[in-house]
Amino acid sequence: MFELQWYGMLLLLPLPLVARWWLKPTLIVDKQPQALHVPFINDFQQAFTPAKNNPKQRRLLFFLALLAWLFFVVALTKPVWLGDAVNLPINARNILLAIDLSGSMQERDFTLKGRNISRLAATKKVAIDFINRRAGDRIGLILFGDQAYLQTPLTHDRKTVEKLLSEATLGLAGERTALGDAIGLAIKRVKKSSNQSYVLVLMTDGAATAGVDVREAANIAAMTGLKIYTVGIGSAATNTVTHHTALDEKTLQHIAQITGGLYFRARTIKEFDAIYQQLDTLEPVVSKTEQWRPRYDLFHWPLAIAVLFIILLASLRMVWINSV
Repeated sequence: MFELQWYGMLLLLPLPLVARWWLKPTLIVDKQPQALHVPFINDFQQAFTPAKNNPKQRRLLFFLALLAWLFFVVALTKPVWLGDAVNLPINARNILLAIDLSGSMQERDFTLKGRNISRLAATKKVAIDFINRRAGDRIGLILFGDQAYLQTPLTHDRKTVEKLLSEATLGLAGERTALGDAIGLAIKRVKKSSNQSYVLVLMTDGAATAGVDVREAANIAAMTGLKIYTVGIGSAATNTVTHHTALDEKTLQHIAQITGGLYFRARTIKEFDAIYQQLDTLEPVVSKTEQWRPRYDLFHWPLAIAVLFIILLASLRMVWINSV
């Protein structure tokens, strides 16, 4: 939809005609001696007023000047284009994704399109699909190994979260698994609020081998209102490549239970994707919304057209001057 924000500026449209009607031409006679005498001054004066001798030229110049003024005034009204209404959630959810980057995540026990991929690659694929479905929610990213790192704070910029997740590499945070540190870092992001929901999706393929005590961290998370969904990654009970500690499902189940979340096991890409689809059901995007229309400024278009008419007007005058 087209809209003029300063439509009052349209009152300026008749200004040139009013000025022409009220103001009379004045002949200014300079009584001072001229410093420069031009022998053909009369020819110059005649050349600069070609329209006086040609009614068609006069009408054309007047028409171009009128159009230039018209588009200039339209630019002053600050026209905007209102885009389609966008629904914005009033109370968005805050979802933190904590992803294990320990060495065991290099095991290639997932299959995608007929080829084996690593656990980390499978995690990235499904997590990115989940992020793209969470329009309106704030997403944060935690990476953990020997320690936990906040890679992306809670943000509506899902593209940035997706980019940083896709760039995460094995060993970036160390070789061990600091589950407790990841939970503790998520707890620090939680703010006491009755109208906000905080969720942590914790993904790992091993047991806690570094950092603070996992169960103690889970107890604190439960007291602060942080809901934790845990995901056990991998098709095997042990990590045959790196010989890291096997997946501790009991601890992951305990974390989810005391915080009000759920535990999932992902052995294949299909199971992994089903987990995130279920999370969409368990933690739906808030349906209560308000509408917002994006505004796109258009004033530069009529301003550019006005300038073009002025250039054309000046060019025609120069052509006629040179032809005299």
